[in-house]
Amino acid sequence: MRSRTRRPALPIVTAAAAAASLALAACGSDTLEPGGSASSAAPTVSATKDTALAGQVPEKYRSKGTLNVGTDATYPPNEYFDSDGKTIVGMDVELLTAALGKLGLKANFQNAGFDSLILGIKGGKYDLGISSFTINNERKQTVSFTSYFTAGTQWVTAKGNPKKVNPDSPCGLSMSVQKGTVQVTDLQNRSKKCTGEGKQPIKLLIQDNQTRATLDLTSGRVDAMAADLPVSVDAVNKSGGKLELVGKNYDSAPYGVAFPKGDEAFGQALAKAFTAMKSDGSYDKILDKYGTKAGAISTFAVNPATD
Repeated sequence: MRSRTRRPALPIVTAAAAAASLALAACGSDTLEPGGSASSAAPTVSATKDTALAGQVPEKYRSKGTLNVGTDATYPPNEYFDSDGKTIVGMDVELLTAALGKLGLKANFQNAGFDSLILGIKGGKYDLGISSFTINNERKQTVSFTSYFTAGTQWVTAKGNPKKVNPDSPCGLSMSVQKGTVQVTDLQNRSKKCTGEGKQPIKLLIQDNQTRATLDLTSGRVDAMAADLPVSVDAVNKSGGKLELVGKNYDSAPYGVAFPKGDEAFGQALAKAFTAMKSDGSYDKILDKYGTKAGAISTFAVNPATD
């Protein structure tokens, strides 16, 4: 959720290709299909403790056993509330639950506003955070990260693109976006370029959560929205034919699990847990379930280099 940096971790693809790649990755599993959503009744994989990996967890974390994890559960399919309106589920939730399980730990996921999570981790309210955080230099000044996925920004518009939305010609468009994301910065920069050229600015409707930003588009309040690729694909899939992807996926960058600076030893243990999941197939199995395998990575790192 959620912020973008210019890092070519994923190839730039057309909207049609993006949708196809995510859908094909999901064939034969409980995945996102047009008009539907991923099944979340049960975890995709069991969180089995790896004694050797668990032994590498710093005492600070091992003694807690269950870690408080901050997330903004308005960003399906990555993190969202299940049908009971209480249980937080999604790709990120399952990935971190399984990784912590290998380390002999459990997670207590807590919902909060996206723009409050980083400071919550720094201040000790949360032990960890996972909320589709794009790793960037600005965020690395406050917390540290272990990478686990990669994604880019994707625009969405009404089916048939009646307003002729083109990300390369955005001047005068009305757009919805979630507060605290670098999609906001991206659109603000594009708008400044428009006015600098004597053209109409982009009219931004900045919402507290992605659910409202998507509703702005489906209700016809705005011409388009911008979000992370998995989230945009999910919104189209669940729109009942009202929405479609437009333009190309751009500014691909790694997602990271956030943790306090100085706890890099724990971050390394978490990276090894994800590596073990990649080796045993459980990592890809979770991505298959949510139709997000296009963002899979094979190298998990603590504070990877970012532009």
